[in-house]
Amino acid sequence: MQTILVINAGSSSLKCTLFRTGQLQEKSIYRFKFSNLLLKPHLSIVDENGLDRVTKQPDFASVPKTERHHAALDLVLSWLNTHASQFKLTAFGHRIVHGGRQFNAPQILSKSDIAHLKELIPLAPLHQPYNLLLIDCCKKLAPNLPQIACFDTMFHHTQTDLERHYALPRQYTEAGIQRYGFHGLSYEYITHQLGQITHKACHIKTVICHLGAGSSMCAISQGKSIASSMGFTAVDGLPMGTRCGNIDPGVILYLQRHYNLDCDALEHLIYSESGWLGVSGESSDMLSLKRSQSTSAQEAIDMYAYRIALELGRLAAALGGLEQLVFTGGVGENDADLRQNIIERSRWLGIHLDEDANVLNASVISNKHSAIPVRVIATNEEAMIAHHVTEIIGD
Repeated sequence: MQTILVINAGSSSLKCTLFRTGQLQEKSIYRFKFSNLLLKPHLSIVDENGLDRVTKQPDFASVPKTERHHAALDLVLSWLNTHASQFKLTAFGHRIVHGGRQFNAPQILSKSDIAHLKELIPLAPLHQPYNLLLIDCCKKLAPNLPQIACFDTMFHHTQTDLERHYALPRQYTEAGIQRYGFHGLSYEYITHQLGQITHKACHIKTVICHLGAGSSMCAISQGKSIASSMGFTAVDGLPMGTRCGNIDPGVILYLQRHYNLDCDALEHLIYSESGWLGVSGESSDMLSLKRSQSTSAQEAIDMYAYRIALELGRLAAALGGLEQLVFTGGVGENDADLRQNIIERSRWLGIHLDEDANVLNASVISNKHSAIPVRVIATNEEAMIAHHVTEIIGD
């Protein structure tokens, strides 16, 4: 049986998912997840029935931190060769966070393409270096297999210049300083799922909230991205686990001048020390914040909900109205309290919650009096990548 291995890397994590080739697959064959790669790595392997096949701590003590992603991928391929040899691996699919202006569709990358994507690392420092590192690892471990890159920015290429451009001198805009938007693979998948509900559901004026440690929102009409909360980089928009979200540029200048923070220190501050972690002073994990009794933890949660409600108003304006709201992402799919917090702040849009359905994380959480449906749909970026890979290499 022909299969595709989808690879999604973070700075200290690696997710690999094995799919059959063919139409968009709801179920994977195996899911591999490495966490805490740089300290004490942990590996879990789950099969298509949701059963744990392996849960262990691989011995990477003698492996330099710079080579641990390579070692983790090597372990995945070795496990598949030993335990799942009936599945023939035919291609790799990669999630690349930032594709810039050049990449607006999935494709096999050339050396010059990879060089261009490396230039975008400063725009997505938490992900881009590791996305590209795994492409290089795949080339070394399986040089004869095609590698297809899919970009989180490509879904947003349908946005108008009015939405994408900043009010900067045109020379900077023409150099590529503009809004790009992210989480596009998630939005594309949710749009596809809406089409499975009814033909109308994927064409009406919709805002999708992709909520998690990395968060964004997107306005979609006729299945196309109209506007999004993230901009030039993935630090913009909503406050996230460790990212600050929207901030007055004057604050950055003030921090630079009055606290003597250089570019590296500022980057670390806004990407890794801010957001829920910075406001709470405790954690970048939403569940931990909810368990906390501190006022600062509650402020972090309320600020998050407040900013989401504000952004919902902006995106509804970009659409010229709102006909559907969707929650997705790890927090969006599972945190009933947060969804209620957001919807209570958005009642002016005519949205009304079915509290029982919300607690159950039901597929529809609005009640019969709501002006629009409010849905909860689980996202699957890896399935979307596998689908694109199949389109390129064939069944």
